[in-house]
Amino acid sequence: MSRFAEVMVLARRAEGVMEPLTRPDENREWHQCFTRVDDGMFDGASMPTEECYVWVVQFIRHNWRGLLSHLESLAWPDPSSVQVLVRDEDDDCFGLWMIYDGKLVEVPLPRTEREPFSASVTGVLSRTDRRVGEHP
Repeated sequence: MSRFAEVMVLARRAEGVMEPLTRPDENREWHQCFTRVDDGMFDGASMPTEECYVWVVQFIRHNWRGLLSHLESLAWPDPSSVQVLVRDEDDDCFGLWMIYDGKLVEVPLPRTEREPFSASVTGVLSRTDRRVGEHP
C-alpha cells in the first residue's frame, strides 16, 4: 500500500552523523536516503556553513517504522539542536520530535492532537482550530 510521509532532520554539526543516511544501506530497517539541504544552496556559496543543516526524505510506503528509533540512537554532537519534523499524508501539519534525556519524543504543538491510526507509523496529527468543512 502506498503511503507518503515527509521527514526533515535539523541538527547542528551533524554532517558526520547524517552522511551515512544519505547512502543506501540494506542493513537498515528503512531504505530511502536523506538529501542534505544547506545554506550554500540558497546563497550560491560553494562552502556551506555550520549554521544551517537540514536533511530531508520522502517515504512512499510504510517502510520507515524504524527511523525514529534509529535517529534516537545516533551519537549527535549537539543533541539539544536535533529536531525531527514528520508529516504523514493525513496529517494537517508537521509534528515535532526532539531529544530530551536521550530520548526522541514528540513535542506537543498548541492546537493539535495526535490520534492512533493503524495505516500510519505515527498516527494522525490534526489541527483542533480548523473550521468545520475546512480541509488541510
